[in-house]
Amino acid sequence: MRKEKLTGGEPAGTPSLEEGRERPLTATEYYHLGNDLRRRGDYPGAMNAYLEAIALDPDSPAVHAKQLLDDIMNFYNKDAYNP
Repeated sequence: MRKEKLTGGEPAGTPSLEEGRERPLTATEYYHLGNDLRRRGDYPGAMNAYLEAIALDPDSPAVHAKQLLDDIMNFYNKDAYNP
């Protein structure tokens, strides 16, 4: 991952959805951000990052990651556990 200066107090090399970046994120960076957010349990944030990656590059690996995340989110349907 490329190191670059970010504003807003984040360490260099950490992609963010926040304003203040020197340049917009690439599809690959959104994909990696989505992976990081998913690992932290932020599924809605991960989904947003994957959707941004797909919008920039429809052939991105984020397409597959989004499908997997959809499956995870559907599995954790609370109504299925509390009929």
